[in-house]
Amino acid sequence: MAHHENVSIPHSQVKESILKVIKENGFIESFKVEDYETGKVLEVTLKDHVSKLTLKRVSKPGQRIYIKKADIRPVVSDLGIAIISTSQGIMTTKEAKKKNLGGELICELY
Repeated sequence: MAHHENVSIPHSQVKESILKVIKENGFIESFKVEDYETGKVLEVTLKDHVSKLTLKRVSKPGQRIYIKKADIRPVVSDLGIAIISTSQGIMTTKEAKKKNLGGELICELY
């Protein structure tokens, strides 16, 4: 929202996996892991249209949201993606539906 080209966030394996899925689907330009003395940081390069991007966090620490494979639905008439954490890793709901997997619904992007 501040129209920055780059964003720095603290590193974690879950955040890195989520960024891989987001990059594969073309919502960000790129990301890389930087190692500083204070710890690792994820440097994310955003695309120009990122101001129109909506990220909605679904599952929160206070209330985890789990979905079955039969309950997976398209996001905004299939224009967006939903990211799900399954037993086989973090992936989009489309990939999870192909593999017949359910899991924790992390977020939606559209």
